[in-house]
Amino acid sequence: MAWDFETDPEFQSKLDWAAEFVRTEVEPLDLLYPNPYDRTDSEAMALMRPLKEKVKEQGLWACHLGPELGGPGYGQMKLALLNEVLGTSIWAPSVFGCQAPDSGNAEILAHYGTQAQKDEYLAPLLAGEIGSCYVMTEPTGGSDPTLFRTRAVRDGDHWVINGEKWFNSNAQFAAFHIVMVVTNPEVSPYQGMSMFIVPAGTPGLEIVKNFHVRGFSEHEGHLRFTDVRVPADHLLGEEGQGFLVAQTRLGGGRVHHAMRTVALVRKAFDMMCERAVSRQMRKGPLGGLQMTQERIADSWIEMEQFRLLVLRTAWRIDKEQDYLKVRKDIAAIKVAMPKVMHDIAQRALHLHGAIGVSDDLPFVDMMNYAEVMGLADGPTEVHKITLAKEVLKTYAPADPVYPSGYRPALREQARALVAERLEHIVGNL
Repeated sequence: MAWDFETDPEFQSKLDWAAEFVRTEVEPLDLLYPNPYDRTDSEAMALMRPLKEKVKEQGLWACHLGPELGGPGYGQMKLALLNEVLGTSIWAPSVFGCQAPDSGNAEILAHYGTQAQKDEYLAPLLAGEIGSCYVMTEPTGGSDPTLFRTRAVRDGDHWVINGEKWFNSNAQFAAFHIVMVVTNPEVSPYQGMSMFIVPAGTPGLEIVKNFHVRGFSEHEGHLRFTDVRVPADHLLGEEGQGFLVAQTRLGGGRVHHAMRTVALVRKAFDMMCERAVSRQMRKGPLGGLQMTQERIADSWIEMEQFRLLVLRTAWRIDKEQDYLKVRKDIAAIKVAMPKVMHDIAQRALHLHGAIGVSDDLPFVDMMNYAEVMGLADGPTEVHKITLAKEVLKTYAPADPVYPSGYRPALREQARALVAERLEHIVGNL
């Protein structure tokens, strides 16, 4: 049996190095260059390259990948601890080679890509030379696959794609897109969708609009596909495997979002406490007021509960090696994440007063980040339904008239049990 809350010393030294490195060398980029995905920014890219080399020297590059793909093959537990460091900086994931959506797209290519697809798209993606975009949600259906309308129809050696996709991360800067479309409308969406690699610049592929989301460096693209012809060898996996392929990236992606959110929650909490001990009121520091103390106490409890839930989920993923077996836990952290982030950021904002709502402090961006996390990779409401269904699977129905906690019946059972035991005791005197 293993039940431990300690990090092994060797990996802890890696975390200590990463924390100092992110604080002193990576976070300054956040203040000067707003978008780590824009590879046309030659100055920012030139500054990032030597930082990547330092990360590789430490063996911390692309930690989500196995050795066969150039990563150290860390499990989710170690990734969780590392992401608690990286989540404080918008540039850190790119410097460490684990930025979304590229990390999830790399997993898809690694699991389902042909050798030719890996050579052309996966290798430069892992090297950080190009970016990618994951294209799934639609304007009329959100993330509900039963409402997807974008179609691909086979035409000889090509597939022809028509439709519109909505809020696709970094479409503006992507070298290629991994697109989920309906290929067989006659069957269930879970058997009738497929994934395709669509290179940027393919005729008929149009970026209608780029949305900027406050608090995020990513830009979200509205894409339109008009008779976009894709070679048949750009199919990822088998025809009809689209939903299965999607789950390869979505399960891990949700966990990684939660891991990085732990870091942002900690950052908001630290700023709250610093404010509490430094801001002087008429009768002492702000932290001497009971209302402030209540906010700090509530925030610490919520933060630690959330962190432990994330770490336990990571541990279960490593143990089970099957995202479906950890579906309930992943749904739970996805539900908890936006509320914890929002509530602690809001408390920190209020303790800072007027400057808390300005762009000079990060709290408004953090609160908006929380709202995005309530929508990204499936809305909170959907994950609550998933969680409830998974929990209820473990229970057997009880008598609706006399439920399992019905005390009169339990008393009768208790009396019978006590009588039996007394009879046994008397018989042995």
